Amino acid sequence: MTDYKLEAAKAALNLIKPGQTIGLGAGTTVANLVAMISQNSEIAPTLLFTSSSFKTTNLLLEHGLRVQSPALLKHIDIYFDGCDQFDAELNALKSGGGIHTTEKILASMADEFLLIGDESKFVEKLDTKYPLVVEILPQALQVTLSRLASDFPGSKITLRMSDRKDGAVISENGNMLADIYFDSAIAPEKLNIQVKMIPGIVDHSLFYRMATKALIAGENGIRVITPEY
Repeated sequence: MTDYKLEAAKAALNLIKPGQTIGLGAGTTVANLVAMISQNSEIAPTLLFTSSSFKTTNLLLEHGLRVQSPALLKHIDIYFDGCDQFDAELNALKSGGGIHTTEKILASMADEFLLIGDESKFVEKLDTKYPLVVEILPQALQVTLSRLASDFPGSKITLRMSDRKDGAVISENGNMLADIYFDSAIAPEKLNIQVKMIPGIVDHSLFYRMATKALIAGENGIRVITPEY
């Protein structure tokens, strides 16, 4: 059986040029890409990497690749990342890792932001299969949860809790995370602004019109998708 995530990583590798600064998110396709880059002795030593993911950063270091903190960079040539779901406009939901705030910072620094993965991630319109994740300042937790419940009646809002310790999951920025499961789909442009404008919310996991391309692999090979707007 063909490993489509591996095929997508191979296609992504072909877009990287010597001397570039490369940003990486998290996930299986990104891990495959790191392994492939490390095996290319000609291009690997010329590249500088940064990542929004603790796990990916460790993987880069394990492969002996050069890594720089995002805080010390102003520009990235290409940012590669996966997602849970994306639509024809390349609006993407990245809900699983809860690291969307840093991911958005890296995506905004990049000349190109490419979504990579298998074709199962693509839908014509975003639906309610995955939650919208919000990062909330601890001192604003209760008022923010109350405001979300008021603004989106009928949705289920759950504070993300740890299964390895007693208490809530804490983001890399020291904040809380909450999952919002909507009872019906909301237009991305409305959702993007309405949630972001609530005081106490640092950011949310909808990447509205940020990606420049999507590179996905499936039964018919590699497909490059550009935004339809």
